[in-house]
Amino acid sequence: SLSSGNPISNINRLLNKSSDHDDMDSNPNCYGEHKRISNLAQDVSYMWRELSVPVIAVLHGMCFGGGMQIALGADFRFATPDTKLSIMEAKWGLIPDMSASVTLRELVRIDVAKELTMTGRIFDGREAVRLGLVTRCVDDPMSEAMNLAKIIVSRSPDSVAATKNLFQETWVANEEKCLELESSMQRKLLVSWNQLATTSRALGFKIPYIQRRDDWSTDTNKK
Repeated sequence: SLSSGNPISNINRLLNKSSDHDDMDSNPNCYGEHKRISNLAQDVSYMWRELSVPVIAVLHGMCFGGGMQIALGADFRFATPDTKLSIMEAKWGLIPDMSASVTLRELVRIDVAKELTMTGRIFDGREAVRLGLVTRCVDDPMSEAMNLAKIIVSRSPDSVAATKNLFQETWVANEEKCLELESSMQRKLLVSWNQLATTSRALGFKIPYIQRRDDWSTDTNKK
């Protein structure tokens, strides 16, 4: 338990990479890979990225510090107008260390990231949308999230998984990697069962999807 024993040891355990611990080596991530680049604290939000399905965060009330960083790891965020948000670690003399260095750069300009992190100021859902931190600001974010989920579920599970991985792996990559990964993924999708099922559905024939492929990770797409 991280709540017992020497507090310094517990903090060090959180900040060390998962692969540095023998008890973590036997627990692969969702792609079956054992090598980790993140530590336990970062995994709380960073590992959302490794799921082959979209993660939708619904925000209301207060979303501060660690809660904010967990939300940043999701693929979509819906918030009420009066939701209070803050990257609050500066209040305690710390930096956001739950993968915010990765998730923030994909959502806002660097000066915005610095300002919000250095000040730890509180802002509402409306401003969060303007800044790019929230996907949409609505009165009923749960309903909005469910509607989006229903639309995504109607699409090919393979194209959804491929899309998620494509953009996450190429958003800040060079153009060569972007185009290479795009072509690699498309070759896997073309004339697959789920791609043909999607095409049939577009023509009015509801053919069921089969279970998505499990090889949409970067490593397998390089092979």
